[in-house]
Amino acid sequence: MTAAAHAVDTQTRRAPARRALTSRRTFRRQPIRAWNALKRLLNDKEDTAAVFELMRALSGDSIPKGYRRLLKTPEGGAIAYERVEFAELLSDKAWLAGFGPGTVGAAYRAFIAPRGLSAEGLAEESRKGVDSEIDAAHPFAWYGRRMRDVHDVWHVLTGYGTDALGEACLVAFSYPQTKSLGFRVIAAAARGQMRKLKAPHAYAAAVKEGARNGKAAAWLPAVDYPALFAENLDSARARLGIARPVVYESIPEDARNPMGD
Repeated sequence: MTAAAHAVDTQTRRAPARRALTSRRTFRRQPIRAWNALKRLLNDKEDTAAVFELMRALSGDSIPKGYRRLLKTPEGGAIAYERVEFAELLSDKAWLAGFGPGTVGAAYRAFIAPRGLSAEGLAEESRKGVDSEIDAAHPFAWYGRRMRDVHDVWHVLTGYGTDALGEACLVAFSYPQTKSLGFRVIAAAARGQMRKLKAPHAYAAAVKEGARNGKAAAWLPAVDYPALFAENLDSARARLGIARPVVYESIPEDARNPMGD
């Protein structure tokens, strides 16, 4: 696909739902839908589509509130005005290759490569569902895409892996950052399942630590992520107040998938 065709295709996907995203009905929570999605996720922790389904059902007004909070931050107005599509930057191999050793960008490269992760892959999962408005041409939809696209960056910043425990810790971290109820529900469900195992490891404590670290950190939705990628990873963590996940790190790597692969 040529660059021009890609631009047309992207704009076509983002064209609908300008009016719908300003309606209060759009931000109503849907508990039955959330429950069905949660059951799917508990049966298959790799069901990323179920995660997005659950998040849509329980996001409430967290997206418009987050966007308005962004506008009130020192750099938020410029970030919102420029409206960078971060997934497109993250998919630019030349851009990613430009970050030197020790930077957030280099750590992100090292994180996604062995796992076969990609920003576009995550974006495609988010588009599943008959009522997905993630590509709408609206500031709220852009903010939703922004929150989607920084997920793996938050993995890098927090030190949590993509194992079951790491994902549970990260969603626990994400709730105080976003106030999106879906994160809290997923974290609580994960803690409940891990407690039932009666394993010798502090799984529940690790998830609780994730929530505590998320509450103590700076508000990450307001970060200038393209600029952050050029920053030293340790310096960025210190500046943003992101604490080391001590409990999570105390659990052996081979024990961080307590519900099985």
